Amino acid sequence: MGLGGCIILIAVGAILTFATDWHMHGVNVTVVGLILMAVGLIGVATFSGIARRRRVVVPPTTQVVEEEPHHHHHRVDGGYSDGYGV
Repeated sequence: MGLGGCIILIAVGAILTFATDWHMHGVNVTVVGLILMAVGLIGVATFSGIARRRRVVVPPTTQVVEEEPHHHHHRVDGGYSDGYGV
């Protein structure tokens, strides 16, 4: 679950806690919403810590090798004929 999933958990938890008045037998929807928000906040804090410690590794430079120049075949009318078209 990424950062987006954590934000969704926070949003769903806030909706369950503050925007609903559901009453389910044996389930306290407010507590479930608070738990979802807490898990989402923990996830955001974790991903923020990982992103702060992540270092960018620059790949080593590769050697550029010059290729032989391509030889184009000239047509009689001055155009190029490279095998495509007429």
